[in-house]
Amino acid sequence: MEDGHNFQEVQKPKYDCLLFDLDDTLYPYSSGVCEQIAKNIEEYMIQKLGMEADKVAQLNVPLYKRYGTTMAGLKAIGYDFDIDDYNSFVHGRLPYDVLLKPDPVLRGILQSLPIRKIIFTNADSKHAISALEILGLEDCFERIISFDSLNPSNCTNPSNDKDDSESRPTTTTGVLDICERMSQHDSDMVLPKTPLICKPFDDAFEYAFKLADIDPQRTLFFDDSIRNLQTAKRLGLHTVAVGTCVRTTGVDHALESIHNIREAFPELWDAEEKHEFVHYNAGIETSVKA
Repeated sequence: MEDGHNFQEVQKPKYDCLLFDLDDTLYPYSSGVCEQIAKNIEEYMIQKLGMEADKVAQLNVPLYKRYGTTMAGLKAIGYDFDIDDYNSFVHGRLPYDVLLKPDPVLRGILQSLPIRKIIFTNADSKHAISALEILGLEDCFERIISFDSLNPSNCTNPSNDKDDSESRPTTTTGVLDICERMSQHDSDMVLPKTPLICKPFDDAFEYAFKLADIDPQRTLFFDDSIRNLQTAKRLGLHTVAVGTCVRTTGVDHALESIHNIREAFPELWDAEEKHEFVHYNAGIETSVKA
């Protein structure tokens, strides 16, 4: 350098962001939360949408698998309902204090991590906040990217401004028998698109990257869903399957429990030290925080 000083930048850490799913990731499937959510969804379909019980049994799983969430699938096939009412029925009736309990071990792990941490969930923000409060993790994350964030125009209290010109179904007339269509195994069959944005689809991830200024190449993504992880991997994220010790296609790492982060990724705790510049001046070496 012209001033005689030489600055040598130490290599940047591999990760600068940790992106976490919520349900069945920050707490185990054995909690029963998702089982209760599934029951509430089925009750909503029967009580609020007037569907027959056997029809609900046929639709629920295929819709979830095809559209990422049952709600997104119901909207796709033509059901018109208030989304806030749906979320209130499905999540608002959960006995959080019965199903979940504080997790001081995970809290300590998260608070000790010197990297930004973000929640990325298909659930609504009220559910995310309620679950995090019971777990004792409500102040461990920079922000929550939820259904509300991804679909602001579909919520009573939008959190972001986003153009949403796509038409919404306004009647249940002509609702498609999606089970029959999916059972045809026709590779050329085009299923209706959902007007909602959610994982595991590219637009949900890309919007999340934009909302939180996330560099996927330097982000570690934790989720229990293989489909979500496969999309994440294809878009450049480093992926961690939680709740299993088996690595499959699209999964870089597998953790039987979220509590195993420290053992699996000890380098995450070195992030602060790697954000340094070494300043050489007249033979004297000085470390300066970036």
